Amino acid sequence: MDILTILSVVVVGLLAGEEVAVRWAVHPALVALDDATQLRARQALIRTLRVLVPVIYFAGLAATIADLVVGGPDGLRLAAVVALVVWAGATFGGTVIINSAVIAWDPDAPPANWRGLVVRWARIDVVRSSAAVVALVLVAVAAVL
Repeated sequence: MDILTILSVVVVGLLAGEEVAVRWAVHPALVALDDATQLRARQALIRTLRVLVPVIYFAGLAATIADLVVGGPDGLRLAAVVALVVWAGATFGGTVIINSAVIAWDPDAPPANWRGLVVRWARIDVVRSSAAVVALVLVAVAAVL
């Protein structure tokens, strides 16, 4: 196993871990909070994760593409790249747009449709977290075959 393969597994693993934690631990905890506290927490998370997550994503994508190119044609690594592109589509075409709105809200006076947007975000996030986990499984299996 070479360094690119290890890097791909580790970084895509970080992305998948972050996505699973946000989707299945952080999000359910947020919805249990009162409205203003929930929105303040969401805004704080957005401020942090909008920097951290793209760094992890692009590093994972670059490592996986590099591993694919250096290692030659491989259906598993290619499928992992596709899963990462699906993640990016759901992220930049969905959750980023909603997050950009959320960050500007007044937590004490959110828009009337804010709960609907949170539900929409959660649905899109299922796609994101699933795509990240699929990418991890694919790069991990490719690494051991």
